[in-house]
Amino acid sequence: MDQKLDVKKAIRDLGVAARAAARLLARAETAAKNNALSATAAAIRSNRKKILEANKTDVAGAKQSGRDAAFIDRLTLDAALIEQMAEGVEQVAGLADPVGRISERVKRPTGIEVARMRVPIGVIGIIYESRPNVTADAAALCVKSGNACILRGGSESLHSNRVIAACMRGGLKAAGLPESAVQLVEFADRAAVGEMITLPEYIDIIVPRGGKELIARLTRESRIPMIKHLDGVCHVYIDDRAELEQAIGRAAAIDRAIKGVGVGEPWEEFAKLGLELHASH
Repeated sequence: MDQKLDVKKAIRDLGVAARAAARLLARAETAAKNNALSATAAAIRSNRKKILEANKTDVAGAKQSGRDAAFIDRLTLDAALIEQMAEGVEQVAGLADPVGRISERVKRPTGIEVARMRVPIGVIGIIYESRPNVTADAAALCVKSGNACILRGGSESLHSNRVIAACMRGGLKAAGLPESAVQLVEFADRAAVGEMITLPEYIDIIVPRGGKELIARLTRESRIPMIKHLDGVCHVYIDDRAELEQAIGRAAAIDRAIKGVGVGEPWEEFAKLGLELHASH
């Protein structure tokens, strides 16, 4: 059988299963979703060694393929990051359930009362680079909001993503929710992305998280609505009263200090630190 045809069938099968799971998850009680997330966090902690071993395999492969230091930094997990991952899932469990919340209630002149209610979207396809923590973050947010998801992470993080996604599915099973609510594309064929973005009958929205080239490609080719980003707005402003050379030197020093955080744009991290230089020019 043609390999392209195999990929098409595999993605379609994920879509069929996700669509069926989404119908059940949309009606799930808040307690059940929270229980699933709590069980997921526990599974991430109990499988820490397995996640680290899988991540070690991913990092070795990325180094062998010549990936740069920033890429390796984003890919690499350690015990502290795995604990942060588990805590992040627990934080999502602690959020208010958005499903069923009513807002903007108004009474029309005819006497009819109109309100806006939040409901799950359905199936969310998430395409992202080789950052294993995104697997847990994205899946947790989808579960809490009553949405099934199909996750397609970068191929370099495939071993890590498999273990983390298995923790998510185990959490869902423990809470009596459909395991197929969290689906992972478990093969590295790049054709998977092209198939995902052309299945509007199974995927309701695409959320890409990646570089400019990925976003531009999906914008051109997707048959599914997207929630996307493209160019960041990352500027450093220097006040006209500042000592110019000193300000530039300080900014450059901070830039060097944060190069290692593995973010796509260092100045975004600079902004998070609340260190902004104002300018009128």
